[in-house]
Amino acid sequence: MVTPGSLDRFLKKHHRVGLDSNILIYFIEGIPAYKKLTQRIFESIEAGQNQGVCSTLTLLEILVQPYRKQNETLLNEFYGLLTTYPNLEWMDMTVDIADTGARLRAEYGLKTPDSIVMATTLRSGATGLIANDAQLKKVKELNVLVLDG
Repeated sequence: MVTPGSLDRFLKKHHRVGLDSNILIYFIEGIPAYKKLTQRIFESIEAGQNQGVCSTLTLLEILVQPYRKQNETLLNEFYGLLTTYPNLEWMDMTVDIADTGARLRAEYGLKTPDSIVMATTLRSGATGLIANDAQLKKVKELNVLVLDG
């Protein structure tokens, strides 16, 4: 598990950081094993010490459960928090992102959602990505911090 100190060093090294879907889910749902780390990530983003970058694909992934549960209150809370969070940028998929994602998928054998998140992070100008999937560390173009890594 990543320590608070190694997370702080990562955040200082990378002003713009991509966030994988699971990081936002851990934060929103307050998952105990990751609560302190994700709170630190989002405090840093909210304070403007870091700029967070997410693919709109991430929003799709996060909203599935509230829609599945037909929980409109939760849906509105998630949507409201995520789309208005300070210093958190949402990027739509573009032709460049699709092309970069296809290259990453071909080169590293990533799943399509992972390749889109990685490509979005790269095309945003971010130099780091925070995730919880060790497979993403094989992508050489980005410095990937894996919470359980």
